[in-house]
Amino acid sequence: MARGKSAQVKSVEKRIFAGKRKTAVAKVRVRHGTGKVYFNYLPAEELQTFHRLALAEPIEIYKAEMGSNPEFDFYVFASGGGKESQIEAARLAIARAIVELTGSQVLHRVYFEYDKHMVVPDSRRKEARKPNDSKARAKRQKSYR
Repeated sequence: MARGKSAQVKSVEKRIFAGKRKTAVAKVRVRHGTGKVYFNYLPAEELQTFHRLALAEPIEIYKAEMGSNPEFDFYVFASGGGKESQIEAARLAIARAIVELTGSQVLHRVYFEYDKHMVVPDSRRKEARKPNDSKARAKRQKSYR
């Protein structure tokens, strides 16, 4: 698909997309609209600057690649984990929703080249604690005297 041409948009009725980061889960409900983002019932404009920019990244890349605003509004509901993980999970879910709804492989490739974790979840998890130790990697001290 060439730059500037609008993508074929699939139906958005009753579609929910999810993103995960650590223990945070973000679910995005998509409706027809003008590209607005709502995060846990708040407009994205009311979030902190870096959080607002992180949520706007997938949309700005879409605008640059396709030459127009997406025809969707994104309603993000995040839970679990911390605030940063929730924002990253929401960013992943928004990008995946755009790629799925437009069906554009070019857009998928652009997202992947920009940041892999915009379309592929980060698989790293917390390491489990070992038996008879204090932490995951810390070893019990021993005395020779």
